Amino acid sequence: MSWLSKMFEINPAGVNWPRAVVFLDVALVPLFVIWAIGYEQYLLSGLFGLLFTALCDPGGGYGDRVTRISGFALIGAGVTALGFGIGADAWGWLMLATFGVTLAAGLALAFGVHRFVNALLLNIWFIVAIGLEFSLHQQDHITSYLWAQVLAWAGGAALWIAVTFVWWLISGRADSPQPLAEIPGDTSRKELTPPLIMFAVIRALVIAGTIALAFGPNLSHGYWIPIAAMIAMKPNLEQATLVSAQRLAGALIGAVAAGLLLLVPASEHGLRLFAVDRGLEVVALVLFMHGAGIRFWNYTLYNAAIAAGVLILVDIPQPSDYAAEGYRVLWTLCGVGIGVLVMLLAGLFTERTAKAPPQPT
Repeated sequence: MSWLSKMFEINPAGVNWPRAVVFLDVALVPLFVIWAIGYEQYLLSGLFGLLFTALCDPGGGYGDRVTRISGFALIGAGVTALGFGIGADAWGWLMLATFGVTLAAGLALAFGVHRFVNALLLNIWFIVAIGLEFSLHQQDHITSYLWAQVLAWAGGAALWIAVTFVWWLISGRADSPQPLAEIPGDTSRKELTPPLIMFAVIRALVIAGTIALAFGPNLSHGYWIPIAAMIAMKPNLEQATLVSAQRLAGALIGAVAAGLLLLVPASEHGLRLFAVDRGLEVVALVLFMHGAGIRFWNYTLYNAAIAAGVLILVDIPQPSDYAAEGYRVLWTLCGVGIGVLVMLLAGLFTERTAKAPPQPT
């Protein structure tokens, strides 16, 4: 009970509702644009382009700020093109591409903690993009174009750049602080120690392995395995055990919540199904808003909100029934279990490395 109380301990000072409301206000723009043109399959790309571009915003002088944001948006567009370009291909290509993207993200620490965090955000988006493209490919009545997905990502990023420009003018063209102060802003080069390199390789192998496990046997809703593993795994060895447990618990809670919500449209058809799906998109947006507001209120619930929102938007196109929900929860448990196993092995490896006697010179 003491461990559970720590995982769900509330920090009243950690709530940031103004930031949550700002995110909701801005995110409503792509939501209504997508609804107006009638292509809801591009909503997730637009929202992630907006959200992750806001997360990578370094603040400071506007010229340097826009340059760095634009660079992130450009790389994100390339990651989007890769994810949606191969999402319906053979699982071997998915595995190789995932290994390369995940390894590159892990080694990005050499360019500073801020760029490392940015790389991890794009790594998460790549896994989600693969799952979304695979889900859309299963639906005969939905057509998804690669260029449109890239355009939706770029549009979300451009929207954030426009918002920062308006705020820069309103504030008298003064330098702005980093919008999300909790995101590390350090861009100094770091030394990649052997344990960190080894962990980056292991992490890349594990995430690539979950891709093979999900898409090789063509498991029903199998892409929940790599998404759950990616959400549950901590990005580096230095994170505390409590934080790791909170990530794991949050991923499970979010998956169960998403599964229950996705049962709502199971028996609906026609206009009612259309209305319920749009309602679920709003629910996902509200979940993201709460995630933006409670990041430091409780980390477990923050992860649960983000995981639930992502999984709802990824799986809205897929038919839902009790069997599907069983698969979704089962594969989430598998993904989280793989994350736990990797963390245990990484911890043992770190302990053995630390206790190893120095070699004689």
